[in-house]
Amino acid sequence: MKKEKLLELYRMMLLIRRFEERTAQMYGLQKIGGFCHLYIGQEAVAVGTVAALRDDDYFIAAYRDHGHILAKGGDPKAVMAELFGKAGGVSKGKGGSMHLFDVAKGFYGGHGIVAGQIPVATGMAFAAKYRGEDRVTVCSMGEGTVHQGAFHESLNLASLWKLPVIYLIENNRYGMGTPLERASAVWDLSQKACSYDMARATVDGMDVLKVHEVMAEAVERARKLSEPSLIEARTYRFRGHSMSDPVHSHYRTKDEVEEQKTHDPLLKFQSYLLEKKYINEDQIKAYEDEIKTIVKESVDFAENSPEPALEAIYEDVYVE
Repeated sequence: MKKEKLLELYRMMLLIRRFEERTAQMYGLQKIGGFCHLYIGQEAVAVGTVAALRDDDYFIAAYRDHGHILAKGGDPKAVMAELFGKAGGVSKGKGGSMHLFDVAKGFYGGHGIVAGQIPVATGMAFAAKYRGEDRVTVCSMGEGTVHQGAFHESLNLASLWKLPVIYLIENNRYGMGTPLERASAVWDLSQKACSYDMARATVDGMDVLKVHEVMAEAVERARKLSEPSLIEARTYRFRGHSMSDPVHSHYRTKDEVEEQKTHDPLLKFQSYLLEKKYINEDQIKAYEDEIKTIVKESVDFAENSPEPALEAIYEDVYVE
């Protein structure tokens, strides 16, 4: 991968990290309400994945979706305004944190129902194949989804019909507050693909370059052969399940979280770029200053964006 592309990945990871940190601050100031699930710690998965896609490929996610829409090219101002519930938001202030959409960028949500996005992704891939397009659909999900019936039904049909879809499990080890080993009979979740004769892989979700490598192979398989894949990215969230969940909860210790932070994907990638001499300390500061300005402007935009009009409650109820 060329130096310019690598720096783009770094910049995007930094944007997601600083955007999420500011989101947490705004939530604490009660500028943001409702459920809010931060992506801090998992940035390498979204960024590495999107880097393997074309702009016109589809991406659909669950409710921990801030990082995905930003990685797909969503406007930080419109995303922050949506978190604020303002009319200038990507979903006109009606969706909030869990229902971010940007169809123009190929991002189809933001879904609050566990595993609800998986059948939709399967349908999107079917539609692309039916129309003779070579678009690829990526469906991101947490590890808690793999025991839902919708997961198995979707993988079965995707393999049976040979659909260009990639099911991406972002395994951060805790479905809300339950450790994986207490919820799953198998540790290697990618093995689920074997039941459906589907290609599979497990990747270090804290390494953006490894994620990109694995996803690029899956994307090529989907685009050229119209075959699905199941990818398990083993990652870790540094914050709680949601903003209502303390960072250090009863289900994990402070020592565990601190140990995982030694594998911080942003710092890990930054060290790689420094080692390769693709970046220096002055450039890192320049990126930080740029991103700080972008995030501040996003908050200012959200603060100044109007509330949705009362009559807007009757709009966008049905698809035209």
